[in-house]
Amino acid sequence: MAIAPPDNGTPPDPAHPRNAFDRFFEITARGSTPGREVRGGLATFFTMAYIVVLNPLIIGSAADGDGKKLAIPALAAATALVAGLTTILMGVVGRFPMAMAAGLGVNALVAYEIAPQMTWADAMGLVVIEGVLIAILVLTGLRTAVFRSVPTQLKTAIGVGIGLFLTIIGLVDAGFVRRVPDAANTTVPVGLGIGGKIVSWPMLVFVVGLLVTIVLVVRRVRGAILIGILASTVLAIVVEAVANVGPSFVDGKPNPKGWSLNVPELPKTVVDVPDLSLLGNFNVLDSWTRVGWLVPLMFVFTLLITDFFDTMGTMVAIGQEGGMLDERGTPPRAKEILLVDSIAAAAGGAASVSSNTSYIESAAGVAEGARTGVANLVTGALFLLAMFLAPLAVVVPFEAASTALVVVGFLMMTAVRTIDWTDYEIAIPAFLTITLMPFTYSISNGIGAGVITYVMIKLAKGKPREVHPLLYAVAVLFALYFLRGPIESAVL
Repeated sequence: MAIAPPDNGTPPDPAHPRNAFDRFFEITARGSTPGREVRGGLATFFTMAYIVVLNPLIIGSAADGDGKKLAIPALAAATALVAGLTTILMGVVGRFPMAMAAGLGVNALVAYEIAPQMTWADAMGLVVIEGVLIAILVLTGLRTAVFRSVPTQLKTAIGVGIGLFLTIIGLVDAGFVRRVPDAANTTVPVGLGIGGKIVSWPMLVFVVGLLVTIVLVVRRVRGAILIGILASTVLAIVVEAVANVGPSFVDGKPNPKGWSLNVPELPKTVVDVPDLSLLGNFNVLDSWTRVGWLVPLMFVFTLLITDFFDTMGTMVAIGQEGGMLDERGTPPRAKEILLVDSIAAAAGGAASVSSNTSYIESAAGVAEGARTGVANLVTGALFLLAMFLAPLAVVVPFEAASTALVVVGFLMMTAVRTIDWTDYEIAIPAFLTITLMPFTYSISNGIGAGVITYVMIKLAKGKPREVHPLLYAVAVLFALYFLRGPIESAVL
């Protein structure tokens, strides 16, 4: 679903690739151009560059079982390095415009639940084990088979749900939607801005940037989303220079009217030497002897389920956005995509930055026209540069980047029309898939609810043969996933 016409004004001829590079990445064959790929790669990077700052803050804020913390500068450098290398690997091997980086949610699980019960090296060792297990599932063909067992309309619902998920991420990150302070005493858990009003400069920057981006998209301006991000960033820099808004926390105290994460200031220095001391700091065996076999097993299972299905959902959503799915809802080179994702998970653990996984923010690049792995080469190279240019990587604030997430969410939402809402057997599972992703802030939760409900409905209707055998196993695994709290309480 590209929003811009081809660069030269005429469609490329798929039958005549321009050169070997074009042939290898299938640029012309997928109806793209080098210009689109570069723009897409830039848009993806700017939309997800926040991870270079946010992942170190999450991982670095927690202490392990021995009371030790990881150094934030080293975490930032390793986060950028692994994101750059795995994104490029996805581009070359998967040839799919899906960038990789440390997974949000998974990094919090590692930081706040796993590491406090062991050492950091032990916790990262479990991440490595999880990545290796997923790689084995890919190489044996099981992961691809599970993916293909999901009904096509349920895959469509996954893409739509992720679109809504992206939208709420953008609205929350920009501070446009916030928790109501006394949510426990009201039926309204979230509200608009501060006290139901737009009363801060960062929120105004987001609103102006979103409106500008919408106008550009509607007018079919080439590079609309990227222009929107850059224009919003320039406005944010000017606003900060004039109003001196500051960060959302000042000296440990909340500043509700501040910038969510990055303060948009021109950096005093541009180049910084990366600290790569955390590479290889993992241990795959000690956790099993330190806390027993059951705790690591449950953690590995949780990590595996989360990574396994998050990536499946993400690649469906991106493929759907770019019109790259076949009649079964499968993107090209699905096995290679899933294999690189599993390697990225293990690589993240080996570098002490948590599991690396696919980023749904890549949809911003696809909306700019990216259709091949060339966009990943651009995004990955920028991540590698971010190791040395960390001060520049944090200039773009959430309030500027989030405009892209909201617009992309709309573009992905349009696929909802292809679901048959008159057939309750698929409509109800699709509805739960779509709604639970944004409302629980989890792709896996949405997929799990959809799969379990779909299987249950087919059994209740006396149609067990309409369910792929593998989907029964997936439903059981998701049931265990949702019940892991009571199971842990019963056996630990």
